[in-house]
Amino acid sequence: MSQATAPPRPMPPPSGALPAAQRPGRRRRSQALPGHVFLTPWLIGTLGLTLGPMVISLYLSFTDYDLFSRPRWVGLANYRYMLEDDRFLTSAGVTLKYALIGTPLKLAAALGVALLLNRARRGVGVYRAAFYAPSLLGASVSVALVWRALFATDGATDRSLQFFGVHVGGFTDNPDYALYPLVLLTVWQFGAPMVVFLAGLKQIPKDLYESAALDGAGRVRTFFSITLPMLSPVLFFNLVLEIIHSFQAFTPAFVISGGTGGPSDSTLLYSLYLYQQAFASFHMGYASAMAWVLLAVIALITYAVFRSARLWVFYAQEDAS
Repeated sequence: MSQATAPPRPMPPPSGALPAAQRPGRRRRSQALPGHVFLTPWLIGTLGLTLGPMVISLYLSFTDYDLFSRPRWVGLANYRYMLEDDRFLTSAGVTLKYALIGTPLKLAAALGVALLLNRARRGVGVYRAAFYAPSLLGASVSVALVWRALFATDGATDRSLQFFGVHVGGFTDNPDYALYPLVLLTVWQFGAPMVVFLAGLKQIPKDLYESAALDGAGRVRTFFSITLPMLSPVLFFNLVLEIIHSFQAFTPAFVISGGTGGPSDSTLLYSLYLYQQAFASFHMGYASAMAWVLLAVIALITYAVFRSARLWVFYAQEDAS
């Protein structure tokens, strides 16, 4: 018997012979069109509200501009003047002190409360919401007003200390203590890093703690040998964010000091002095230069933290490989 042969398959026509709607290139473009349409508002906002103003502010940082006349090119004069501006140096020092004190205390409070709330107990969800609530308020004007009333002369804090025989004379009116209410305010709003720490604690394998308990390790040894190393990536994430937030703090200092940075420039944060130069003295060129210096400082500090991460951040997957 002769074996039947299958009829040859018809060859596909060349791409030029396909209908226009079936061409691969045209089909891909038609599929990508909805994505481009939905991205258009974001692109317009990015160019018009972010990249555009950044380019303009970079240009203004090399000019003498007061919002009422045409910018006059002065080159690096604004940047050189910063080294001679005593209030600029003061604001940089106050901001650095604020960040060095507030950031570790905030992270320590967030981690401590997260460790307490990580245990299963009745009503733990209510406690988590209560501790997170201050972070929802953010650095709002209303919270800063309440804070100023609490720490002003004859305020609730001052009267409470006087009851125990401690006479401060009001925190916000004393240059030696005026910065500490700002630090306490940022520490009080530890809810956001606390939630991140809670998520990290949930990811730590429980068998590590069981093995440590069998070996007789106590709570302190377990914390430093298991909890802290396993939480180091989360700690690194929170540290970077809180450093950036510390250098950008503005509203509490503005409200508590009445926009002056007083008393005696003790609460003159960098962003507050930038605001004064831009919208009180109308030195917009100098303020633009200050903004770019702030961006460069934050970038350098963030880079340094990233470089140091290899020394203290532990990744379990990398160690296992």
